[in-house]
Amino acid sequence: MRDVIVALDFENKKKTLDFLSLFKGEKPFVKIGMELFYSEGPDIVREIKDRGHKIFLDLKLHDIPNTVKRAMSVLKGLDVDMTNLHAGGGSEMMKAAAEGLTREDGTRPLLIAVTQLTSTSEQLMRRDLLIERPMDEVVMSYARTARDSGLDGVVCSPLEAGKVHAACGKTFLTVTPGVRFADGDRGDQARVATPAMAKELGSDFIVMGRPITAASDPVEVYMRALNDFVK
Repeated sequence: MRDVIVALDFENKKKTLDFLSLFKGEKPFVKIGMELFYSEGPDIVREIKDRGHKIFLDLKLHDIPNTVKRAMSVLKGLDVDMTNLHAGGGSEMMKAAAEGLTREDGTRPLLIAVTQLTSTSEQLMRRDLLIERPMDEVVMSYARTARDSGLDGVVCSPLEAGKVHAACGKTFLTVTPGVRFADGDRGDQARVATPAMAKELGSDFIVMGRPITAASDPVEVYMRALNDFVK
């Protein structure tokens, strides 16, 4: 099931579609995040879906259970392939989200939970969030809660992917941002790995944004990532 998800971190529709038009023979799995969704609304999701792309709608919902359930009941109409929320919202919120996202025929997009952002270091987690437990222990606890709440997987660092599988089972998905080539800039990521390392560590999906979208030849870099991670 491994795949490379390209983060469409653009501020408007034109830049997004211009970028996607570079891919003539490929239809990458793409991530639509808050910036693009808040700028263009649900129509951009529909247009990209109509172009034949799988979509990870990355809005990271985090609110009281009823609010999240109602929001997910709206998002289920967009025909995305994957969406997410924050595991920190707790089990009742996650269960409500899954219920709201489920369509009348019993199907739903993949629903995954963010454990700790890959920009979060253990030092920051202790200082700002007052979480004293080690990062691995926190991520595994969040992952188990997500699994027990009926979710399909978690967003975590590639460094934690294998441990999540060990704790939650091989079919419990790991979606891992914080992936950079060895010769690339780490950007604002604290916990990173290369595509090849992520494959070895057990990631099911890797998410790459700027290393691909800001490249002089995005298609070539995407194919490099695909070759390193999937092939």
